[in-house]
Amino acid sequence: MNIGIVCYPTYGGSGVVATELGKSLARMGHEVHFITYNRPIRLDSFFDQIFYHEVRTKDYPLFDFVPYESALSSTMVDVARYHNLDLFHVHYAVPHASVAYMAREILKGYGLNIPIITTLHGTDITLVGKNPSYEPVVKFSMEQSDGITAVSHFLKQATYDSFDIKSDVKVIHNFVDTNRFKPQDKGHFRKMIAKDGEKILIHTSNFRKVKRIKDVLLTFNKVVQEMPAKLLMVGDGPERRPAEELCRELSVCDQVNFLGSQNAVEEIYAVADLFLLPSESESFGLAALEAMACAVPVIASNAGGIPEVVIDGETGFTSDVGNVEKMAQDALFLLESEERWKQFSDASLKHALQFSKEAIVPQYISYYEEVIATHESIPYNTH
Repeated sequence: MNIGIVCYPTYGGSGVVATELGKSLARMGHEVHFITYNRPIRLDSFFDQIFYHEVRTKDYPLFDFVPYESALSSTMVDVARYHNLDLFHVHYAVPHASVAYMAREILKGYGLNIPIITTLHGTDITLVGKNPSYEPVVKFSMEQSDGITAVSHFLKQATYDSFDIKSDVKVIHNFVDTNRFKPQDKGHFRKMIAKDGEKILIHTSNFRKVKRIKDVLLTFNKVVQEMPAKLLMVGDGPERRPAEELCRELSVCDQVNFLGSQNAVEEIYAVADLFLLPSESESFGLAALEAMACAVPVIASNAGGIPEVVIDGETGFTSDVGNVEKMAQDALFLLESEERWKQFSDASLKHALQFSKEAIVPQYISYYEEVIATHESIPYNTH
């Protein structure tokens, strides 16, 4: 198949999943065309069968805001016409689903009838999509999509709760590349961070308010009062500065390292003992899955789709949002016993393998084939 993938090219989960999916599809012999305004972050090396098409915009004095959606739609039309696309797979509903609809309608004028699959990732439904400024367009775009997937059962239900749509939403969970994210011996790296054998906790995110970055530090502060520990904060975003200020207030800056955005996060997971994810909302919890694939147990909130990834009492522990006291107690419970930690570590790795790309990507391919076959059987009128 020739597949056009539209996504945000940033560190966010939707862009990561879209890029990893495209790479996996290319390795399986499919031709993949990424259409976005920058080269996706995870598309960090050459891949045969993968092509990147930059969406170029032009700023005119008339515009207060650059009309990116129009440029994206035009680029999608161009790529579809000249690269014989079989389908568009757009990630994150806003604005990609509506733009895909426009591109599909334009292409009908060229005698092409290309189906659209929209994958919902979370805040495009639970936050942005419910905004009155976007809600009618998001609802219409989903209804006009030829197929819809959600990354968790939680998000599927949230979609039906938020929008009065009749379309079927298929759950295809996020996945992890277990060839990249796996247990590794990084003892030398660990000694650089924890010279005196301290336990190492880690948090990775885009440092938005929804991630509750302060709860990460408050949890760690309680842990470090009971045992020597280090905290690695990986990522960047609007909540980084407030987090650094709280670090100073708590007098734990000597034990906390803000590493900024990192591409080789798997090497950092490899030295960690616990992963902290106290988010107030998560459609899935991809970062937690990547940590678990590296055999790192997770201490998390029970928000959204996290319980579909983190099995409470087995691969880590989940708590109500904001319950820093319990998260700290759960962390100490695991860190105080090497035998107990090893049990949870082994269970984390075993559970993560159920979300490997080998298990999940074929589900997408099967869905592509189903949607294409259904779409081809529906007649349409050209302009």
